[in-house]
Amino acid sequence: MDTIFALASAQGKAGVSVIRISGPLALTAANQICDHPLPAKGRGLRCLLDLDGSQLDEALVLSFAAPASFTGENIVEFQVHGSTAVVSAVLDRLTKTPDLRLAEPGEFTRRALENGKLDLAQVEALADLIDAETEAQRKQAQVVLSGGLGQLAERWRVDLIRAASLIEVTIDFADEDVPVDVTPEVTALLSAVAQDLQAETEGVKIAERIRDGFEVAIIGAPNVGKSTLLNMLAGREAAITSEYAGTTRDVIEVRMDLGGLPVTLLDTAGLRDTDDHVEGIGIELARKRAEQADLRVFLVELDEAIDLKMQPGDIRLQPKADMRQDSDSSISGKTGQGVNRLVSHISDTLKDRSTQVGVATRTRHREMMLAAMRSLTEAQLVLQRGSEFYEIAAEDIRSAVRSLEMLVGRVGVENLLDEIFSSFCLGK
Repeated sequence: MDTIFALASAQGKAGVSVIRISGPLALTAANQICDHPLPAKGRGLRCLLDLDGSQLDEALVLSFAAPASFTGENIVEFQVHGSTAVVSAVLDRLTKTPDLRLAEPGEFTRRALENGKLDLAQVEALADLIDAETEAQRKQAQVVLSGGLGQLAERWRVDLIRAASLIEVTIDFADEDVPVDVTPEVTALLSAVAQDLQAETEGVKIAERIRDGFEVAIIGAPNVGKSTLLNMLAGREAAITSEYAGTTRDVIEVRMDLGGLPVTLLDTAGLRDTDDHVEGIGIELARKRAEQADLRVFLVELDEAIDLKMQPGDIRLQPKADMRQDSDSSISGKTGQGVNRLVSHISDTLKDRSTQVGVATRTRHREMMLAAMRSLTEAQLVLQRGSEFYEIAAEDIRSAVRSLEMLVGRVGVENLLDEIFSSFCLGK
């Protein structure tokens, strides 16, 4: 196994930068540039020296002995002064150290996976945590990173292995009198796991929205103040506004944090009949994005017909509240009247939906759990046909176990790893 190194903190000037070495020769390599040897496990202040003996920097150096480290290997970390020049000089010195090479993207985390320090779901959660911008994203990533999905998968796996074992015992002693009918216990185990899997798969869509962002579309006729409202919500001139109808011809997106949730606001083209070909394309795009959005805010008059079907949770408001007497059901992007009430409404609605989230967070998780559910459904149907079909039921259960092992990366995911780790930086 090669010994690798990389900058583990962000590029650019900082108070402190962290450079990491991992592998069997990590301590040996580190001792070649420190002014005096490091302990196998511990910390200390060291001068880092160039090949000619000149001082590169004074650093706090941490050493971790395998397997008690992030990668499960020997690790040394240099906490150096975070100037570009210092970091560059130390990395250049490590490049000249024998038997050391620069890490590939995500290689530290990949080694943690290969050495059993993380499962695949935790690796994905680590990537999500690094990318987290809102409190909801952070919390969701932390649950999976702490092993929540892996623990669930292991519990399901244990129950299914027991169910398969009970069936196989019956098969092995088919010619003898088995004192206990195992079918009720097996059926109960399969039903319980299938019920858990069903609940988790239903929460994946919400989990994906927390990770990628909910979409809220602002809809209405031309010139009702949609772009003005978007600009007020965004706190900047994100969309062009004018007194001329049809100014917005494309979907304008603004990403923001609402109550700890990631939300993308969509300013759509005004819905109307038009002979303008370009505006017509924009209106059709607006319809499609509005239909796909998680929530829609309709700016319409009380007696105005809505050309799109309202969904549960959608909000209907009268536009231009600054020009009305009754402001309880209206809003103004120009003056801000009713905007705080709208933000609270959107936040409360999306937070309520977020309570349905489970531990699984990705489409890949959902696909593996659905595959396991299909196998369990087949097993339950086969069990009803009698003991002569138990061998088929046992194989269906084993198939479900394999799907769960793929969920956490134990088997059959080699083709996914390059794609997953390519999104990581060199030092992670």
